[in-house]
Amino acid sequence: MRYSLFGESHGPAIGIVLQGVPSGLILDMDFIQNELTRRSPGRTLMSTSRKEKDEVEIVSGAFEGRATGTPLCGLIRNTDQRSRDYAATRWLARPGHADFTSNLHYKGFEDYRGGGHFSGRLTAPLVFAGAVAKLALRERGIEVLARIRTLEHLEDTPLDPVAPDIEALRAAGRKLLPVLDDEKAEAMRDAIIKARSEGDSVGGIVECFIFGMPAGVGSPDFDENIESHIARHIFAVPAVKGLEFGMGFGFASMRGSAANDVFVPAGQGVLRTRTNHNGGINGGIANGMPVVFRVVIKPTSSIAQEQDTVDMRTGEAAKLVITGRHDPCILSRAVPVVEAAAALAMCSVPGVLA
Repeated sequence: MRYSLFGESHGPAIGIVLQGVPSGLILDMDFIQNELTRRSPGRTLMSTSRKEKDEVEIVSGAFEGRATGTPLCGLIRNTDQRSRDYAATRWLARPGHADFTSNLHYKGFEDYRGGGHFSGRLTAPLVFAGAVAKLALRERGIEVLARIRTLEHLEDTPLDPVAPDIEALRAAGRKLLPVLDDEKAEAMRDAIIKARSEGDSVGGIVECFIFGMPAGVGSPDFDENIESHIARHIFAVPAVKGLEFGMGFGFASMRGSAANDVFVPAGQGVLRTRTNHNGGINGGIANGMPVVFRVVIKPTSSIAQEQDTVDMRTGEAAKLVITGRHDPCILSRAVPVVEAAAALAMCSVPGVLA
């Protein structure tokens, strides 16, 4: 599968064109809408007060409830824009945002309102496409599940990377704060509300698991390497600033004798590993264990505190106070986005949908 996003945060609509959807795939609209609702804004004090229904309109590539196999286009109308919030800061480079770089790249013709094409609003159509990818993967026994692993300094209950609790992950995905431990969820909620009250924001880590990837799929080469596919899709998600597979940076403090995943027989000629430090991937190829990776989501760049910046017209120092509606933390809404990106990545690996 390959996709192309279009639209801007404060334009009339946003959407995506998805190619490579298997013809005949049943488009379960209830499932698709549920995925979009998981990401939608305005549901709690932990997110922006902007309210969008995020109802998708499929305008091509579907007929009588099934994908035709031609490009699938999903359109989502923007209904709750407040563009006036951005008029006063048009030429002020907001720290952490793409205002400065987009102004250079598009020579001043970019839509600056709400971040324009760089806004996290564009993750809504990405989740639509990811939901379609999940439906295609489901037919092949592959499932993608994620949860908040860490929020600021608070960490959710660890999961065994060899045999993660799938039902617990599914249950977490149905929560407003997708974590395993409800007590930790309360502490995380308090941390988010505290940051909001201080005009600040918090970030954290999303942990993602992919179950059912057949051993042998992938390649060491760029075009088929599983880690490369995941990285390309994950880093296209706004606010992502780090990615690690398995033990990731933890390998730096380990010895080979501890880091190596020892192979053990699993019957009928099948091999498994006693540990899963490599996150289910060796040499860019799935080894049959759960694929495990973690994504760092930075704190939301739009904060209510006064900040130093520069006026891009004059090049002179300026002060910036951001008004409007913003998330004090995007982690809960980022979980379905990470899942969507991972599902699309798996559907782009040759051999997975064959």
